Amino acid sequence: MEVIGDLPRELFLEILLRLPVESLMRCKCVCKYWYALISNPKFIELHLKYNCNNNVCVLLKRCLLTCLGERENMLSLVCSSGFSFINLDVDLSLYKKEPCLQLLGHCDGIICLSNYRDDIVLCNPATRETMVLPESCLPCYSSISNLIPQTSALGFGYDARTHHCKVVRIVSYWEERSGSGLPHHSRVEVYSLATGSWKELNVKVPAHVWYSPCFETYFNGAFHWYAIDDNRNEVILSFHMGNEEFQVIPMPSALSLYDYSMCRSLFVWNGRIALVIYPRKGIEKSFQIYVMKEYGVRESWTKILTIGPLTKVEMPLAFWKNDEILMEGSDGLVVSYNLKTQELKDLPIYGVPKSFATLVYINSLVSVKGGNRMLDGDNTGENVSTPVTFFFSSLQIIKTDDLLLKSLLLLHFPCLFR
Repeated sequence: MEVIGDLPRELFLEILLRLPVESLMRCKCVCKYWYALISNPKFIELHLKYNCNNNVCVLLKRCLLTCLGERENMLSLVCSSGFSFINLDVDLSLYKKEPCLQLLGHCDGIICLSNYRDDIVLCNPATRETMVLPESCLPCYSSISNLIPQTSALGFGYDARTHHCKVVRIVSYWEERSGSGLPHHSRVEVYSLATGSWKELNVKVPAHVWYSPCFETYFNGAFHWYAIDDNRNEVILSFHMGNEEFQVIPMPSALSLYDYSMCRSLFVWNGRIALVIYPRKGIEKSFQIYVMKEYGVRESWTKILTIGPLTKVEMPLAFWKNDEILMEGSDGLVVSYNLKTQELKDLPIYGVPKSFATLVYINSLVSVKGGNRMLDGDNTGENVSTPVTFFFSSLQIIKTDDLLLKSLLLLHFPCLFR
């Protein structure tokens, strides 16, 4: 059995896999061997799989008021243990004061951010790595003079065929003086991390994306939006990241007629698409939950339960731990509703009302640039001895509360602790 320091290789890897990303970023600074191992795509994949099974969090975007009364965006992680939360030190300089900042999806620890007007940003909050996507391949004007282009939809998800993430963008062209309420036509482009570029798709968009709070959702290899078809029926428009095709999914038959007084939100719950219907206004609100038991089949929509009426609750934010729903309170306080006990619990998380957005999130080492740079030469860890090259001072590395990391450093480099 191969031994690394005083530890068998298998045990050494098991310890590393259990470390949080912040600790692993410190470990990369210890020596060439650790750097090569942690940068290895196979290790990154194993670490991601471990976190998928053990460390799922909720990423929360909210606005806070500064002492000058200005709004600033903040990203926070809500953890499963005791609903603790931490604020993330992520560079949001591009969108720090943007009131319409949207979380467009999550893929292997990478999130997509945009305000639908300016740049689209990919960000790994754990590694603090960010990347602004290149300019669109679609022209900023229309060949028809009286049409105005506007980004109507953005989505972000994983392509299982290429094993890379993609961003999809729908641009709609509106007539200047049209009373139809629907765009003249739309064009579609896709950005792939595999190629690092945009391409236009020769596809027809079968429905028109409309806004509905907390609706945009990635599930089952496809991104989903709330939409209206040409007959003005409510539908779910999905875009499959693999075959790059659209699909129209009908709403439950009970919702065939649009009611402006009711909101629709879409989530993933217990491995299925869940639709939540609730009043747009009111001191007391009830929340009806429908589940689509067979994906894409209208007849499979089933009403599972009704929550409430609840007071001082605005809207659902995320299904959490299978039996919890994070919700926004009317006073800007985040609350959690337990489906089993029917108890409502206040969480110590505040923000400007109606500024919240959430994603179910997993910390990872995955790069936003679509790859992981390796050291030159044979650095797979098979033939590298433990002599070290330090890139940071010992004090920097040891200043951590992670007991696993301290134990690992103590086993390999006891001189640092003398």
